[in-house]
Order: sequence, then structure tokens, then C-alpha cells
Amino acid sequence: MRTPPPRVLTVAGSDSGGGAGIQADLKTMLALGTHGMSVLTAITAQNSLGVQGVWELPAEAVRRQFHSVVDDIGVRAVKTGMLASAELVETVADLLAGLTVPVVVDPVGVSKHGDSLLAPEALEAVRTALLPKATVATPNLDEVAQLTGVRAETEADLPRAAEAVLAHGPRWALIKGGHLKDGDAAVDLLTDGTVEHWLRAPRHDNRHTHGTGCTLASAIAAELAKGRSVPEAVAEAKDYVTGAIAAGFALGGGIGPVDHGWRLGRDA
Repeated sequence: MRTPPPRVLTVAGSDSGGGAGIQADLKTMLALGTHGMSVLTAITAQNSLGVQGVWELPAEAVRRQFHSVVDDIGVRAVKTGMLASAELVETVADLLAGLTVPVVVDPVGVSKHGDSLLAPEALEAVRTALLPKATVATPNLDEVAQLTGVRAETEADLPRAAEAVLAHGPRWALIKGGHLKDGDAAVDLLTDGTVEHWLRAPRHDNRHTHGTGCTLASAIAAELAKGRSVPEAVAEAKDYVTGAIAAGFALGGGIGPVDHGWRLGRDA
């Protein structure tokens, strides 16, 4: 019998438009040769124009899904995304405490369109309960500001932003600098507080970037599940996401998604 691929679990919300959330996570995991599994935390009515509605699942539904997967199938890495409320953040943090595998925390606060995906009162739970469970935390600049109060606008600000995130307990912080105001490259900083890894990629002139954060975090989790080190996993994930952004396509009347299958090729 065939040996199963590395198993990766995403704990996140659903994007009905298919560009972000659970849908993006599972597409990414498949594209990178892993078996994706899911714990759904919330349902969104969402398309290329924005988020029209959000419905949280009960904490018990999240716990049951998690144990159903972990207790039977097992996992090699976990990625968390949209958790919506303080109760769900604390529930997921408690569940992660029982694992010994790498955990990638994408502290999702707002959607690509600026729609809130995390209750304001949940921020403290993210800081005190969830981030300490993270092997890697992957905030963008807005999420860094939301969680720490530190606003990074230039490349020189990234070390200070990373220090502020690391103060909340993750082993590594990946500060995503895609919206920096200086430079022509998309610059990210990965650090554990001792060593710094600077990751640079061309900045593509493509507005269809829905799902980049979910995709990057899922790609990191997939590479960690394969046994890569954190710096190796992040570098591989950055390369994958850069290609997915370059291949992003129009969908609907707003911001289209990145192309999760860009490495798989397309028939003419």
C-alpha cells in the first residue's frame, strides 16, 4: 500500500469564494504534496468584493472536529487562521496545548477588503493564549499594529515589529512586509530573536492577491510537515506564494485570488 503523504491540519474559517480561508489552505496543501484536513471555525458569505456575512461555529463543534481528526488520523503540522471570537481563540489554544507538532499561527484580523474577521475583545486571547503556542507567527503589518501597537512602514522597522510579536511567545516571527512603503521588492523578516533571515522577492504588479496570507501560512505548515526546518519551510513557502501571486487571476468584479495550482501547469 502507498505510504500516505504528510498530514496537515488547518483550523480556520470558510471562504465561499474559494480564494482564502479553508479553501485556500487545502488547495495549497494539495499543491505542495501533503494531505490537508480541516477544522472549520466560521462560515463567511464572501466573494471578490468583500465579506457579506460571518457565522461562528460553536466551540464544541470545533473541539469535536479537532479530536475527530487528531485522535484517529494524526497530524504532522497545524495552521490556524480565522478564529473570529475570544471563545474560539481560547478553545483552539487549549486544543493545541496537547500537540507536539509545529504550529503556524496566522493571526487573521481583517480580510483583504478590510472586513473585520476577529472580534476586538479576542485580541488579548490571541496575545496571551494563542501566540505562545506558535512555532511560527505570520502577521502582516496591520496585524502587527493591531496586536502590538507597533507600526512598521519601512524595511528598517521590521526588526522592531518582530521583537514586539516575539514578546508574546511564538518561537519564530515572520513579519510580512508586502505593504511596506519603501523599495521595489516584497520583503519579509523571519527571526527567532537571535538570527534574522531576510526574504526578498519581486513585487508583482497584480491586484489579484486574495488569499496570500492564508496561502503562505499553509505553505509553511506543509513544508514543516515534510520535516523542513523553520527557515527552510518559510523560504520554500515564500517561493511558492510569489509564483501564486504572479499567476493570480481576475474572478468576479473585485479582487481575484492567487493561483494555488500554478506549479501544476495548465492545459492550453
